[in-house]
Amino acid sequence: MKKIVALLLALVMMLSVMSFASAEEPFVLTVMLPDFYPTVDFMAEDNPVLKAIEDATGVRLDITWAANSTYGDQLNTTLTDEVLPNIIVMTDARGTTMVNNARAGAFHDLTDYVADTATYPNLAGDANIYNNISIDGRIYGIYRTRAYPRAGIYYRTDIAKEVGFDKEVKTIDDLTELATKLAGYSDDTYALNMCSYTAGTINVITVAFGAPNNWGIDENGQIYPAHKSPAYLEGLNWLRNLYEIGGIDPNFATIDSTQWDNIERTNKAFMRFDCMDNGYRQQEWFEKNAGTTEQIFEICGPIAKADGSITLWPQNAGFSGEVVVTKSVSEENLPKVMKFLDWVNSAEGQMLVNWGLADLTYWLDADGFRMTTPADGTDMSVQVQTIQHSLNQLGMNLPGDLCIPAKVSGITDLRTRYNDLNKELAQYAVADPCYPFVSETNVAFGTQLSTIISDAAVQYIAGIIDLDGLQAAWQQWEDEGGATITAEYNAAYQAAQQK
Repeated sequence: MKKIVALLLALVMMLSVMSFASAEEPFVLTVMLPDFYPTVDFMAEDNPVLKAIEDATGVRLDITWAANSTYGDQLNTTLTDEVLPNIIVMTDARGTTMVNNARAGAFHDLTDYVADTATYPNLAGDANIYNNISIDGRIYGIYRTRAYPRAGIYYRTDIAKEVGFDKEVKTIDDLTELATKLAGYSDDTYALNMCSYTAGTINVITVAFGAPNNWGIDENGQIYPAHKSPAYLEGLNWLRNLYEIGGIDPNFATIDSTQWDNIERTNKAFMRFDCMDNGYRQQEWFEKNAGTTEQIFEICGPIAKADGSITLWPQNAGFSGEVVVTKSVSEENLPKVMKFLDWVNSAEGQMLVNWGLADLTYWLDADGFRMTTPADGTDMSVQVQTIQHSLNQLGMNLPGDLCIPAKVSGITDLRTRYNDLNKELAQYAVADPCYPFVSETNVAFGTQLSTIISDAAVQYIAGIIDLDGLQAAWQQWEDEGGATITAEYNAAYQAAQQK
């Protein structure tokens, strides 16, 4: 594998040099990035990683670092300067700073560039995620991708087999059968691991039944809140029924989320609706601490409703900030900058930006897998931080992780299952259509209003209130500002549709 990886990287580098780095003088790009190692001096002069980037692309990076802890403050100061850095990482893609500066014309509109997949194939990305970072229907940055959709369901296969469930979970009926059987395992264990962080659990099951992700669009093109969908109530009823048969700890609402992992590790609950990567983390914990040598956790794939359709709640919006190009870059030079950003997303670009150079900032084992230390285990962290620093903050990884894979730490490889599922399930992720828009009422009162909905859902699941009580809470939300938020989102959505 090592020889194959080396050959592929050499081929990619040769092609990029031939097609991209044709200018004799380097094209200098000023860049502002968050710094996670502010106490370590970055090697700015004769930096071998920056030199490799320049050799591959003809672009010389001039980086301004700002401590991550105070990045927002320094960013606001920088954006008032007469001359801005050419490229800036905006860590809060939906924040006021990003929205206001985009509307004020500080950043280039990149909508047409990301749509030009022939010229910039590595910037194509996911349409839903680009929609999530859009402002007034336009795209002003390249999102820094994060695992999407990430949310899902995992469970203990060994316990499932003990209670007579030994098949793949493919439908909601399968999930119901599994949960019901796990609920009957013993009097002091539970099927579903549920804690005070109820939002994730509720969102996973309600969207699985077909409810919107926070907000939906009805058949008339009107925005409406998720709890008005019949599927939302179906999801709550599913949890309420499981609670009634003893499948959820009666004290779930008071269990701190810091205890969530321990509940599974002490064999008190056997299924969880959460980030899918916790499935492989739990598997590896059992391997390391309980002597487990077989796969005892499984992460569920697509789960179909009765009509065969599949809908999935994404745990996040698919990004962590975005990379913007400021108006300090001329229209003439903008294509060059976009070509560079396209290259950063290539296999070669990802390796250099995220990991640097072999035998300097990362190492390969005998099988060609990436390691963070040499084979002898020498701590090279200071060298890595000096040379590589936080250059990975420029990474976007839109085509997925194309880097040389890291060595799997567990005996069983559930991480590969997780990575594959993120790609497979992305097509079923349900986007929030209102994510790109701003409701002033929601900004002012959204948190307290959403608490009305979430508290009522918890009380309904636990049998504290009935359907009338649940609907009374929904009406309270409506009366105290929910109707206004809905109207504001509708106005913003309809205006965007007309552009």
